[in-house]
Amino acid sequence: MTDTPAPPSAAEFWEARYRDSDRVWSGRPNDLLVQEASGLAPGTALDLGCGEGADAVWLASRGWRVTGVDISATALERAAGHAAEAGVGDRVAWERHELGPSFPEGSFDLVSAQYLQSPAEFDQRAVLRAAARAVAPGGTLLLVLHAGWPSWQTEPPFDAVFPTLDGVLGELALPAGEWSVQTRRTARRRSVSPDGAEGFRDDHVWRLRRVAVVE
Repeated sequence: MTDTPAPPSAAEFWEARYRDSDRVWSGRPNDLLVQEASGLAPGTALDLGCGEGADAVWLASRGWRVTGVDISATALERAAGHAAEAGVGDRVAWERHELGPSFPEGSFDLVSAQYLQSPAEFDQRAVLRAAARAVAPGGTLLLVLHAGWPSWQTEPPFDAVFPTLDGVLGELALPAGEWSVQTRRTARRRSVSPDGAEGFRDDHVWRLRRVAVVE
């Protein structure tokens, strides 16, 4: 009998994903981050799952001091190079965390988690709760998650449970009276398949503000 090989760990999966491609993402910041964060006053920001650094670089270019976090050393190396080329290398610190087993220390004026979803084993609920705890009083939690497969995806490549707008708010278990919901919406965007088929994909967006403590 042949033993079934163990599935790759999250660290192995994402490191292979980046290592096997010269570039995984476009190099442009996520549109929904730009829409939701453009009006925020710059401060300290935490970018969870920063990938190759486009969101962190955009925030830094707007005056934020950013901590970019990813599980992949290759992604972080590319992100640091992107920041240096953009002239904001001194405004971004890069940290490698698996998110769950470890999490960045400190509190931040903005905690951004863009598409923090993974086909590898990942405790999303625990990480999103940790993200909320990392928001400083008066700060913002910005979450964007895929709401389903692209319209052209007739055969999903793996089983996935997608979030709902109310479901994520419930899973965050935010203390009553300490948060205000400023954005809770579904955004539809253009999506093109690897074969060039035109379609769309829906994403859920939450922007929440932690109420400042008044002494």
